[in-house]
Amino acid sequence: MPSTTPVPAPGPAPRRGSLATPAPRVLAWCLHLLVGALLVMAVGRAFVGGGGQAWAVGAVGAAFGAVYAVGPVLPAVRRSRRGAVVWLVGVGVLWAGLLALTADAMWLAFPLFFVQLHLLAGRAGPSAVALTTGVAVCSYAAHQGRFTAAAAIGPVIGAAVAIAVVRGYQALYRESEQRRRLIEELTRARADLAAAQHTAGVMAERERLAREIHDTLAQGLSSIQLLLRAAQRSLGADGGTDGAGRYVEQARQAAADNLAEARRFVAALAPQDLEGTTLAGALERLCATTSATSPVTVRFHLAHDPGPLSTAYEVALLRIAQAALGNTVRHAGARTAAVTLSGLGDAVALDVVDDGRGFEPAALPAPDPDRGGFGIPAMRARTRALGGTLTIESRPGAGTAVAAQLPLPPAPSPYEPVRAPEPDPVTEAPR
Repeated sequence: MPSTTPVPAPGPAPRRGSLATPAPRVLAWCLHLLVGALLVMAVGRAFVGGGGQAWAVGAVGAAFGAVYAVGPVLPAVRRSRRGAVVWLVGVGVLWAGLLALTADAMWLAFPLFFVQLHLLAGRAGPSAVALTTGVAVCSYAAHQGRFTAAAAIGPVIGAAVAIAVVRGYQALYRESEQRRRLIEELTRARADLAAAQHTAGVMAERERLAREIHDTLAQGLSSIQLLLRAAQRSLGADGGTDGAGRYVEQARQAAADNLAEARRFVAALAPQDLEGTTLAGALERLCATTSATSPVTVRFHLAHDPGPLSTAYEVALLRIAQAALGNTVRHAGARTAAVTLSGLGDAVALDVVDDGRGFEPAALPAPDPDRGGFGIPAMRARTRALGGTLTIESRPGAGTAVAAQLPLPPAPSPYEPVRAPEPDPVTEAPR
């Protein structure tokens, strides 16, 4: 049997043109040594017994050994079923010739069984073993001059043992390959999970930084800019005493430049779902993705464009929509769902409605680390952080409606003179 580097595992049925089962290197070399020992014994007994056929046995035995030894080093035999079949035919013909000269060559049939079963896939292996067994029995009967049941029992038992051993080895090999593939899949799944958790952590930190910059630096710089503008107007057109207006203008310009830089930071830290698009565009893409990857058909409606919103509002509404649709896909058993974004002038509203099985909101269990249940509390926390409200309407068998409404801070009027400190410039900071 050729000593092969293991080839890919066969499935339930070996592929055409491939070897039946790769053999470990140690097993292959043990089989080679057994063939060599039995060949030496057969040839040696022919020379010890004298007889005129000793040199013929030696010549055929040498040819058999040479052809057998070539098999393990030929790539065509090691990697191709056709090459293996050609090699086996050559070995079998020489073995049959040796068997015609000496009955001791019958012992070589046992290791040949293993070679044939390992190299020939499907029914070809047992068929070759049966043919080899028949040749061995008939040749031995010819040498003895008569056929006896005892002469047939040995080769038949040897063939049965070889088939049982090889079939058991092949079953263990397939099971080992299945376990190896499962371990590889588990390793990939754990790596993907770790990468997803890392990405989620990075995104959460980016959102936190964006909120902090927006709520502190950006708002503070906007307030400073408004106060300096009010101070510049109060100094008058002449710039005040000793050119104070010029310094106020420089300070205001510095605040404006830093405010623009802070807003660039906030934009850079915004979620990728909102990159290069509006909130309405991100929600429409979310609905399309959910429809394509789940059995729920989700439609998006823009009732009234709320206009440009701050990053904090866009992120909160997008995450609420993602959480609500995630609950719909995982728990509602719904067929359709609708996401509606509405601008209400002084507020923005998001509604997610599905036709699922519904539930009793008052009977919701507390969040559990093992079973989850953090979606609704997270949505409430997001709306509460922006001063909004989250309403959930549902009952068993009647679907679910999730409504989030966030109040919008008033925008500064360009037609009113800015006076400090009334109104409070922080609340009038541009979003």
